[in-house]
Amino acid sequence: MAAFLTRCLTQAKQVRHFLEASSFVHQSSARVSVYEYDRKGGYRKEKKPPVKEMLKHGFKELKVELGHFKEEVKEKLECDVFMDLQHGDFEYQWRMNSLDVIESWTVTSDMDNSEGQSKASLAFSKNNTALFHGYLSQEVPKDGVQKRSGYCNIRSPSKFKAFKRKVPYDWCPFNCLLIKVRGDGRPYMLSIGMDRSFDINWNDQYNYTLYTRGGPYWQIAKIPFSKFYLTSKGRIQDKQCAIQLEKVSFFGISLGDGAEGPFCLEIDSIALLYDENHSEEFAYEMYQANPAHVGT
Repeated sequence: MAAFLTRCLTQAKQVRHFLEASSFVHQSSARVSVYEYDRKGGYRKEKKPPVKEMLKHGFKELKVELGHFKEEVKEKLECDVFMDLQHGDFEYQWRMNSLDVIESWTVTSDMDNSEGQSKASLAFSKNNTALFHGYLSQEVPKDGVQKRSGYCNIRSPSKFKAFKRKVPYDWCPFNCLLIKVRGDGRPYMLSIGMDRSFDINWNDQYNYTLYTRGGPYWQIAKIPFSKFYLTSKGRIQDKQCAIQLEKVSFFGISLGDGAEGPFCLEIDSIALLYDENHSEEFAYEMYQANPAHVGT
């Protein structure tokens, strides 16, 4: 028995020395945690300008930011009384009737990230509305990495206070989204990004599909916030929860229906609506599952 244990120990030492001497074997500890190193999910491409240029630009912005800070303090001291909303009250969040509003939105496609050949743009139309149009391509780059392709997206600007302090949108008083569009018959994905602290929740979004009608007529869609479901990096999460309307980071519209060809979506306005007849908190079942299996 002792000889057998000695032989096993000797063989284990030989295997260990072989692994340490081998250059093609990488030894590392098992990963037991999830860590997101970037809020952009690896898509961050911006580079910091030189310090001299940053200081020069900062002094130019100082006067403007001081004006914003003055208005912020004034609003804080006035302490606006919260108005009780009545049934049918709404508030425009974005009216796409000016070039400045449209230019503040961000347009992306798979071509911008070297993941496809789709093209998209957001233009100011002759009807004083925003025109989200382009070409959706299903061609997959031959890089050996991408398996599928074809998406275009527009995203609203983030909300900032004075001195570029980023703050979330607060949509708490309302319970429905009101959007006026004129589509081409394609389904578009509406996304509400969340402003959450922990890195595992940085990519949390709430989504809902908007089915548009082709033709010359405008379409007004009223969508309760309770109908939006939770996703992360494009995957529907097993553990669902109601949306936190006081922590909205951005609003976006995406196209990725898998149908190659041109698309066109005309957007007039995006508003928030209060419907007193809608009392639903969340439309989907929230299962009581093992936290070790469904915890993220």
